[in-house]
Amino acid sequence: MSDIIQLLPDHVANQIAAGEVVQRPASVVKELLENAIDAGATNIKLLLKDAGKTLIQIIDDGKGMSATDARMCFERHATSKIEKAEDLFNLSTKGFRGEALASIAAIAHVELKTKPANDELGTSIKIKGSKLISQDFISTSKGTSIAVKNLFYNIPARRNFLKSDTVETRHIIDEFQRVALAHPMVSFLMHHNNNEVYHLKSSNLRKRIVSVFGVKMNEKLVPINEQTDIVAIEGFVAKPEFSKRKRGEQFFFVNDRFIKSAYLNHAVVNAFDGLLEQGAHPSYFLYLTVPANTIDINIHPTKTEIKFDNEKALYAMLRATVKHSLGQYNVAPLLDFNRDANLDTSYHLNTNSGSAKTPKISVDPDFNPFKEVEKQEIHFPYKREKQTESWESLYTSVAITDEEKQSELFENQQEIKTQKTFQIQRKYLLSSIKSGVVLINQSLAHQRVLYEDFLESITVKEANSQQLLFPVKIALTSSEIEMMHTIKIELENAGFSFDEFTKESVTIKGIPVSVTESKITIILEELLSNISLEVPDASFSHFDIMAKSFAKTLSIKTGSQLSEREQEGLVNDLFSCKEPTISPFGKPTFKTLTLNEIDHLFNS
Repeated sequence: MSDIIQLLPDHVANQIAAGEVVQRPASVVKELLENAIDAGATNIKLLLKDAGKTLIQIIDDGKGMSATDARMCFERHATSKIEKAEDLFNLSTKGFRGEALASIAAIAHVELKTKPANDELGTSIKIKGSKLISQDFISTSKGTSIAVKNLFYNIPARRNFLKSDTVETRHIIDEFQRVALAHPMVSFLMHHNNNEVYHLKSSNLRKRIVSVFGVKMNEKLVPINEQTDIVAIEGFVAKPEFSKRKRGEQFFFVNDRFIKSAYLNHAVVNAFDGLLEQGAHPSYFLYLTVPANTIDINIHPTKTEIKFDNEKALYAMLRATVKHSLGQYNVAPLLDFNRDANLDTSYHLNTNSGSAKTPKISVDPDFNPFKEVEKQEIHFPYKREKQTESWESLYTSVAITDEEKQSELFENQQEIKTQKTFQIQRKYLLSSIKSGVVLINQSLAHQRVLYEDFLESITVKEANSQQLLFPVKIALTSSEIEMMHTIKIELENAGFSFDEFTKESVTIKGIPVSVTESKITIILEELLSNISLEVPDASFSHFDIMAKSFAKTLSIKTGSQLSEREQEGLVNDLFSCKEPTISPFGKPTFKTLTLNEIDHLFNS
């Protein structure tokens, strides 16, 4: 039998390694930013084109590299961070494996310019797909500039898996925010397609959070500070009233490294017990400092998961610290066992007798709870004559063939439009048909109606817009402003008109006729949140998300009382839709209950 196992060529091995390290442009941004931090940079610039697909460039003022180091940094497992295996358990740097630059160079065109502070000349290196193209001495400033161009140029299948520019930019911003929040003393600048997205000056932790998430964040923050032998905890949590429906502004940092931990997140959520509404999530920015030898960072390629030696102790301390701070700042009740007992209110209401008097109870002997009911007349929702007149039709066979299903649905829709409807528990609309009854979910039905109306307005016809008497100014974060620029045309097609865009806010002077002024902020926040989620890369996707967001926010909610005219209008609008059977989110808008199914309820 011939030998079949062989060593892979370096360029193939690098591409395989790149699959673990570089999943998307945001992965490159993360690795290069962390390298700049490890190099001791105090000023870092991030330049992007086309969401990083065309260009990702990091410029820093760190210590730079010699000519030899500049060439060696692109070799696999070449690193200055560790020397022996034991160093893996006492890490103080971001990177340490020496795989990032080699992996990036394997799937892109890379240009490196670097110079240490004491050298007269720097080094320029160009690499294409792991192949060295040139290496020269150049005149350049102190630090390092590395440009990654045409990412995944030699792996078109991987490039095709990338999402839209909006989604990829969102991922890059997430990585940028994590590094910027971990290092408030470092200045950061971010440009995308020649537009400034962030300009973060060196500051303290609170100012950095406010700079990243907007001035409105300042009033939301409750400081956290606790020092123990096991862990030092500092940072901020947001007040419960500012909790969100989606997990977003939740950040854990351990020794200045961003991590993800469902276990520690549970500790924070536990501290908010009784303070959050159902389905709400707290926002927090928590920084934990632990001895480097008590954690293992080397358990995941992206280094966002950490193994702690004493997780249970950390859980208890984190929960207690957050809970104490919430109480200390009058956000939650605080148990103070050292309080002065003289300040307590006496339980004795009558100081003379020493006890409270029993209140007198009076009863009306003439009260008759059935008096009004006897005078009332029971009204049925239909006339008995009509019920008797059509009783034979109720017992017609409901068995149908597959070919008849489509026609029966059409007939039912036409019949429902002519029938009287009844609202049940302010949630459902009930209507009778020849084969039984139809139960319509009023909220989901209205979502379908609004969704199709908005989708048509955005993509086909020009939407009607109403001008506001006083323009509305909405404060947004830099990343949200960037997203607003990408969907501005679609919003204008939907009926919005804008007066001014700044780095921290947007001013709206016109809104669609179906939108009330009080819901402008809610609609836009929900829309931006939905767009930040991953969606298929299609030109239609933004329109679809926008229409769904508008429909969900503006639809009739459960608990809304509808008049007969409103019920009739909703039913007619629903069955005039192109797809009346399901909501925009795939849920059924109505259910048909046949007579046989109703009979079975009483015969079972």
